[in-house]
Amino acid sequence: MGSVLTGGAWGGQAASQQGLPVNLGVYDLASRSRGQGSRMMGVDQSLVWVVVALVLWGMVMVYSASIAMPDNPRFSRYTHTHFLIRHVMAITVGCVMALLAFQVPMETWEKMARPLFVLSLILLALVLLPFIGKGVNGARRWISFGVMNFQPSELAKLATIIYAANYMVRKMEVKENFFKAVWPMGAAVGLAGVFLLAEPDMGAFLVIATIAMGILFLGGVNARMFFLILGVLILAFVIMIAESPWRRERIFAYLDPFSAEHALGKGYQLTHSLIAIGRGEVWGVGLGGSVEKLHWLPEAHTDFLLAVIGEEFGLIGVSLVIFMFLWLSRRIMVIGRQAIALEKVFSGLVAQGVGIWIGFQAFINMGVNLGALPTKGLTLPFMSYGGSALMMNLIAIAVVLRIDAENKQMMRGGRS
Repeated sequence: MGSVLTGGAWGGQAASQQGLPVNLGVYDLASRSRGQGSRMMGVDQSLVWVVVALVLWGMVMVYSASIAMPDNPRFSRYTHTHFLIRHVMAITVGCVMALLAFQVPMETWEKMARPLFVLSLILLALVLLPFIGKGVNGARRWISFGVMNFQPSELAKLATIIYAANYMVRKMEVKENFFKAVWPMGAAVGLAGVFLLAEPDMGAFLVIATIAMGILFLGGVNARMFFLILGVLILAFVIMIAESPWRRERIFAYLDPFSAEHALGKGYQLTHSLIAIGRGEVWGVGLGGSVEKLHWLPEAHTDFLLAVIGEEFGLIGVSLVIFMFLWLSRRIMVIGRQAIALEKVFSGLVAQGVGIWIGFQAFINMGVNLGALPTKGLTLPFMSYGGSALMMNLIAIAVVLRIDAENKQMMRGGRS
């Protein structure tokens, strides 16, 4: 059984008498008056500032990575600030939506779990229609709204977290039975996978499958059942790669990117990413000094933004980014543990699902940029250019902050 749910037995009176079995960080419960329990307390300042730092640093790097793109005939009609302006617009809209999301109680998110997941499935289906979905580079993943494009797979990630957390709470009494506990949710995630693979967007499906698996494990599915599901998923991904010539070629290019066969083909992005990081050495060549962003490294402002950071800020810059994402993922997981210790299982699983999402996607993106993983089209959360991804990241953090605020309100004697 997943050990995380055992924290529920420490809730209620036991928590108040013995202290919560988790690290409460800087929270000083005794110093707050009981009268403050009737209102929502402040948000986690350290979490907010780390996210703000990532977003602002990302904004600077998106501008640096895209400033020379109008020199390319393909983007000749764009200004040098085109991508920066659109990125700032996405940040602004994302912050407004995050503020609105923070106002929504977790009880409401729990009630919205199934309708939100169904909506995400509908949008994933609609994006495949030629007169609705917008295709770029052979992939049909976006719905155009004029001033910006929306990617339904980003909504599907958050919807999967909320749906899976709600599902595990509802099915807690039958989680030992595979067909009653796991099969229905597996079918729902599988249906989302069918739509995503049709786009195609295997990277998003990989993230969604990992989120679902993580919440199953944290929700208490026994180890034998968990490893059975994991084995099935791994087998499915192996078959998908084996049956797809261009996916096989991408794997071979990853294994030997500098070979004559792959250097100008599937290994082109990886080789130039490694060259960029190598040029940066320890301290980097300085902000704006990247050479690889000058039409050598494709998608430098999106999937390969970390390579530009590595070239301009060196090992120090890359290490700082890695540390910030490690800290952020750990802090989100701690907030989830606090919620579960307070017997708010749904909120706890949602927070930990967001931690899995942010941590795993950042890990994949960094691995791809550093040549440790095969090339996969996943952005670096909070930093890479991409409106819908950035907005959904900010909304997810707002939900985590709401969970943290409700935790603190409960710990101070107020109602959740």
